[in-house]
Amino acid sequence: MSKNIAISDDVYRRLKREKGDRSFSEVIEDHLDRGGRLGDVTGQKIFDPETYDHVSKEIGHLSEGTVERVTDETP
Repeated sequence: MSKNIAISDDVYRRLKREKGDRSFSEVIEDHLDRGGRLGDVTGQKIFDPETYDHVSKEIGHLSEGTVERVTDETP
């Protein structure tokens, strides 16, 4: 499943520079996996508080059960 999000032109350029042959999702996921915060990936104050809360909750929801799914798929 994919979601569309709005980011500033500056943040887009930063992500594009960093991504190389990876997807934008992989770049963001790498930052979050290293203990980063959403603001570290997108830039401070890019999202209004309501959007930030929604995106943060969505990331939490999408990550629920990830370890179990990976474990279940491992031979």
